[in-house]
Amino acid sequence: MKVLVLLALVAAATAADDISAAQKQHEVNFMLHKIYGNIRDPELKKIADTFDPEADLSHYSDGGEAVHALIRDYKDQKLLEQKHYFSLFNARHREEALMLFDVLIHCKDWKTFISNAAYFRQIINEGEFVYAFYVANIHSPLATTIVLPPLYEVTPHLFTNSEVIEAAYRAQQTQTPGKFRSTFTGTKKNTEQRVAYFGEDIGLNTHHVTWHMEFPFWWEDKYKYRLDRKGENFFWVHHQLTVRFDAERLSNHLDPVEELDWKKPIHHGFAPHTSYKYGGQFPSRPDNVNFEDVDDVARIRDMIIIDSRIRDAIAHGYVIDEEGKHIDIQNEHGIDILGDIIESSMYSPNVQYYGALHNTAHIVLGRQADPHGKYDLPPGVLEHFETATRDPSFFRLHKYMDNIFKEHKDSLPSYTKEDLEFSGIVIDNLCTEGELATYFEDFEYDLINAVDDTEKIKDVAISTYVPRLNHKDFAFKIDIENQNHEDKLAVIRIFAWPHADANGIEFTFDEGRWNAIELDRFWTVLKEGMNHIVREGRDSAVTVPDVPSFRSLFQMTDKAKNGLRSGLEEFVSATGLPNRFILPKGNHEGLKMDLVVIVTDGEADAAVEGLHENNDFIHYGINGVYPDKRSHGFPLDRHVEDERLFEELDNFKHIHVKIYNHGEHIHKQ
Repeated sequence: MKVLVLLALVAAATAADDISAAQKQHEVNFMLHKIYGNIRDPELKKIADTFDPEADLSHYSDGGEAVHALIRDYKDQKLLEQKHYFSLFNARHREEALMLFDVLIHCKDWKTFISNAAYFRQIINEGEFVYAFYVANIHSPLATTIVLPPLYEVTPHLFTNSEVIEAAYRAQQTQTPGKFRSTFTGTKKNTEQRVAYFGEDIGLNTHHVTWHMEFPFWWEDKYKYRLDRKGENFFWVHHQLTVRFDAERLSNHLDPVEELDWKKPIHHGFAPHTSYKYGGQFPSRPDNVNFEDVDDVARIRDMIIIDSRIRDAIAHGYVIDEEGKHIDIQNEHGIDILGDIIESSMYSPNVQYYGALHNTAHIVLGRQADPHGKYDLPPGVLEHFETATRDPSFFRLHKYMDNIFKEHKDSLPSYTKEDLEFSGIVIDNLCTEGELATYFEDFEYDLINAVDDTEKIKDVAISTYVPRLNHKDFAFKIDIENQNHEDKLAVIRIFAWPHADANGIEFTFDEGRWNAIELDRFWTVLKEGMNHIVREGRDSAVTVPDVPSFRSLFQMTDKAKNGLRSGLEEFVSATGLPNRFILPKGNHEGLKMDLVVIVTDGEADAAVEGLHENNDFIHYGINGVYPDKRSHGFPLDRHVEDERLFEELDNFKHIHVKIYNHGEHIHKQ
């Protein structure tokens, strides 16, 4: 949320803060390094041992209310102990993490912020601390320049197979450097193994958890600003994950994922092959498990009732708020309200009546290995945003909710020609430059945070490498003629969807557009006459580069402290999908895709100015406002009665392309 904070807050924080960005980055690095041990930076360790959070309450914008509450619970021994698992879906765990977040978000200056972090790092449960510290850095105006280390190196147990973690411990104990190969769960006997590279990709896992930190379901406007279009963003990010997963399945000759049904068995089981740092292994689920009520969480019949209430609201075209008033959702903003209800976030107009379908479903599905607590198993992978996509049932759950959103979208009137056309703008040609081809490469990351050690034991290099999907360089080439007698600000919207299902049956335009992957969206100025646009795939505004490793962050920070260009500014946002995943895998024969581009009026669509000069907006917004006035997925988000409406538009172009995967795999030496 670094660019979502109000400018006034940023200006105020900057005026009160004379600590360099490099020093802040240095301190954040050490706050998260060796998270299960002592702080290794001497200055920060000294602060942690001597700081009194309640000594000077003038440094808090709430007068110290939050810090008093946290200290009181600490002194009364009510806080979760360290060396215990943490789950955001556990109400008490979440409450404690948010107590720390509340302290940090109300700090007026960086010194108070980092001093509190250092002090509570030695007290608070490690998982609660990491969560609170990350979210506070994302949302605080004091931390707008911070690059947060990749979570898979901060808490590697949540991302790495147990066998590799055990090998890392042996390496540390014997003081023998090690580089260990990670594999995906399951075997070739499990058809879901074909797409494990997607759901178990550490970059995708990081994207999912980071998005939920940008737009947390517990967020309230008391934290100084509103999360613009939060419910619609919830719909869109999970819709995109679902359609991308289906594209991966088709790349591997599998049918699109079926939606979860509360009345039917969960056909596919899952064995996570991962363990908590503290708390045992993540529970496994066998095949064909029937849903059972989960004690103290929800009954399955209640989930069905909540489902029916939401579908009734869609059919009626309105929801009912807590006072019994009707809120119209039969419009472009209805998806935002519906997203808040389905998640459910604190923005839901009536949690009591509509429940929290998404959040509760994650817990219910995650607990099916031990629904009645008979074996006292820890939370399942569905109860952590870091691990949820590892389980294929995550995508079945979200296909189910995505179809509810589709019911709403299909109830809205279709776009008219007047809604879609851009007078005087003609797309003359659309093609791609470079073969659309993917390959696998080995990706290495550090496991130093995985092992217990002390300052007296020398660190040895311990890492793992895992196959991950990447793509070769390519570009979109678009020739656009501006027949107006003046320059025009335009939005270029690029989508693609699979041309046919696993049986070769072609999707209709209406079926395809709902499965469209958003590849890019950017503002540009179209000069009068012909405009030749070349847009590199790696520059897509809907994706982000990989976050630098801990080791790289330390090196980059040292450069910045010495006044050298560090490159840190390129990684401040980590919310988007990894650029490596902009294309689905494809296959040897070539996965045929429908590629479409539509050019729309940038002046009419823009909610803020200067978008053609800044494409880093797409994930969350600028200064508290989501910059694109159009609905997510426009113009493919609504039912299409007749595709000829699109094909006859001058500002729309539709071609077919193929995405290849030739089996290339780049191995580590």
